[in-house]
Amino acid sequence: MPRSLPRALLAEARPKQWVKNLLVFAAPAAAGVIDEPKALGQTVAAFACFCLAASGTYFLNDAADVEADRLHPKKRFRPIAAGEIPLPMARVVGVAAIVGSVLAALLVNWHLAATVGAYVALTTTYSLWMKHVAVLDVVGVAAGFVLRAIGGATAVDVPISDWFFIVASFGSLLMVVGKRRAETDEMGEAAAEFRPTLGMYPAGYLAQLQTVATAVVLVGYCLWAFEKAALSGSSVPWFELSIVPFAVAILRYVLLLDSGQGGAPEDVILGDRALQIMGGIWLVVFAIGVYAT
Repeated sequence: MPRSLPRALLAEARPKQWVKNLLVFAAPAAAGVIDEPKALGQTVAAFACFCLAASGTYFLNDAADVEADRLHPKKRFRPIAAGEIPLPMARVVGVAAIVGSVLAALLVNWHLAATVGAYVALTTTYSLWMKHVAVLDVVGVAAGFVLRAIGGATAVDVPISDWFFIVASFGSLLMVVGKRRAETDEMGEAAAEFRPTLGMYPAGYLAQLQTVATAVVLVGYCLWAFEKAALSGSSVPWFELSIVPFAVAILRYVLLLDSGQGGAPEDVILGDRALQIMGGIWLVVFAIGVYAT
């Protein structure tokens, strides 16, 4: 049954995908300032700006990819591909949301506005060029996640650790590669018709890339944890202890990817109880290290 226009517009904005924008809380939380009212308000504002920008890019990307989406078993039901939102309207809404996100970010500070602007520029470049080039297609999407993490830091003006940046970068790459592997497995030989770059990867290449990303994430987090521990001076090794649940969560996530469940990272995280438990334990241990020492 076709959706009404308001419901179609809301569905196209993909509020479920906004969970990805929670990355803006990572840097302020790790820096120990998220409990300050001003910093919390700035971070929430950054979250809202990235949600608006992301939704705008969804409208524009789906308008550009409408024919390809109609070949996909699931994406053909998206409002634009299904014909529930006219293409001209989709483009107008997309541009308005993107411009609005940058202007709203400017009300926080120009650093955040520049980061949101960079995110918009990246997603536009991705849609026009990067998604058609093997390797750059996964790097481009991963870079969007990294810019979200940077956006949280710029919103509250806190420095970003080198190891935090590495973990965020390769963690993002891990999620994107898992998504691409799932698309390849799900669509089989038709994958290249939906996403041409999927036909450019030799058998096993994405699996190798996933292995590299996993290794760098684990090593990077260990080094970041030891760096945080050295700066805290706590008698209890909270940051070192956080390595255990973090590593188990990553290994569990990789297992789910190899089981073909990486098509939607948010569904993997929200749908696996063991992963949620490990993530919760990690969050508690890490938070104690930051805020109780």
